[in-house]
Amino acid sequence: MAVTLADVAARAKVSSATVSRVLNGNYPVSEATRARVLRAVDELDYVLNGPASALAAATSDLVGILVNDIADPFFGIIAGAVQSEIGGGREAGGASGAEKLAVVCNTGGSPERELTYLTLLQRQRAAAVVLTGGAAEDAEYAAAVTQKLGRLAASGTRIVLCGRPPLPSGPGTGAEPGAAATLAFDNRGGARRLTEHLIALGHRRMGYIAGPADRTTTRHRLEGHRAALEAAGLGDSADRLTVHGSYDRSSGYDATLELLRRQPDLTAIAAANDTIALGVCAALRDRGLRIPQEVSVAGFDDLPFSVDAVPALTTVRLPLYEAGARAGRLAMARETPPPGGVATIRADLMARASTAPPPTAS
Repeated sequence: MAVTLADVAARAKVSSATVSRVLNGNYPVSEATRARVLRAVDELDYVLNGPASALAAATSDLVGILVNDIADPFFGIIAGAVQSEIGGGREAGGASGAEKLAVVCNTGGSPERELTYLTLLQRQRAAAVVLTGGAAEDAEYAAAVTQKLGRLAASGTRIVLCGRPPLPSGPGTGAEPGAAATLAFDNRGGARRLTEHLIALGHRRMGYIAGPADRTTTRHRLEGHRAALEAAGLGDSADRLTVHGSYDRSSGYDATLELLRRQPDLTAIAAANDTIALGVCAALRDRGLRIPQEVSVAGFDDLPFSVDAVPALTTVRLPLYEAGARAGRLAMARETPPPGGVATIRADLMARASTAPPPTAS
């Protein structure tokens, strides 16, 4: 039996009119009430029907692109590439009728907001959903997002994960095998290659500035860094010389000062992304330390500004635009999903002028 608007109202303990206002977005509703209604919509798996069926059908050209922060070049590059393919793409020649409407959903890193957007996209019967970047490491969230994506896939929405781990699948997960096509970055391998580069130059006292502790990308890059340290017999100081923060410049600046407080004779700092690395460089200059003569600096992602930094930043290149374009083609069903539904995208070391042997190799 189909779920009705009245069923949603009863579950949320509000009137049918309030449910309608929340779903249509045409009348002010308190945030608490809105959240309660959307939770009921999600729990009951309610989608528009009846008189609204024409509207629901008309939104089948909608594609949702979920990003953590659209102002971050990492996400902006991927989203732009996805949108270029959704808008017709080179293969489609931009032909009329091939385009989809791309909606970029900025989650701000909030698992709750991500789940809300997925609910809204399901209600609009989105043709495809592309999720970018790492995921929050929380068991309750992981179960909820897997179940939500499983429902979307079951209803015919194509799911593409770009830059995040594959969904767990099988009995009890809420997602069938192959429910999502996954383009996963080799964050562990890239971070390991970067730290091995610093070790090969002779660095033995190096700090690491990680991202938020509750993100998959943070953990994978940190694991790669520590694997290289362990292999070289340098793992004893890894915890003491690791500082977590946000993926932004100010975090890099503050974390650098903390690392120098802990280890004044530090000779290298590896950052979890290029934006953090800019903050590292600024802090070192403010302390009168030369890069790379006294302290080497390295980043991750190879964002466009990295090669133009002074000195040019050693980093790990992720093919962000290429990955986003491929995600867009998968979302548009113009490319065959990878074998097993998962493709790992290699991360390559880009050795530049910001790294050099330490003043005295030890």
